[in-house]
Amino acid sequence: MKVVQPIRDLKQLEAVKGYLRGKNKRDYLLFMVGISSALRISDILMLKVNQVWDGRKPTEFIEVNEKKTGKYKRFPITPNLAKSIKEFVIEFPDKKQDDFLFTSRKGTNQPITRQYAASMLNEACDMVGINERFGTHGMRKTWGLFAFKKGISLDYICIALNHRSVAETKRYLGILQEDLDELYLQVNL
Repeated sequence: MKVVQPIRDLKQLEAVKGYLRGKNKRDYLLFMVGISSALRISDILMLKVNQVWDGRKPTEFIEVNEKKTGKYKRFPITPNLAKSIKEFVIEFPDKKQDDFLFTSRKGTNQPITRQYAASMLNEACDMVGINERFGTHGMRKTWGLFAFKKGISLDYICIALNHRSVAETKRYLGILQEDLDELYLQVNL
């Protein structure tokens, strides 16, 4: 498996969001869930409508048992994610509560494939000029990197990503020298 990178620049992240939002609300919501939750794509694709929408409004939290680890994970729906859920529900009003959230056009109530998700995300990144390899796992890495850039402790990020150690999280996020340089400049004693 080839290593994917997070989106490192907020302007590029916003460009991907804008591109997907204008193109397809389902794909936009998938991206929003990915960058808002740090979930793996296998867990994102298994989400059901009732996990994000109670029939009238977005749920307060999304709760899953992670496929890879078997661990329970709960995270709040952020205001930006809630907005994307509302836009999705307006565009797809016939979705039933027990339907998969990210339904494929092929078959009846089948989720899209990992391959489609990867292709869609790579196309969006190409369209906005991101040259690094992104893929589905890049959404998870993007969440972790932006959490780090906002000053969230690596200990907490490690827990959120279900990593065994902070060292694993540092490698995973690909913390670059520029990030370390910025830390020194921020401390400025």
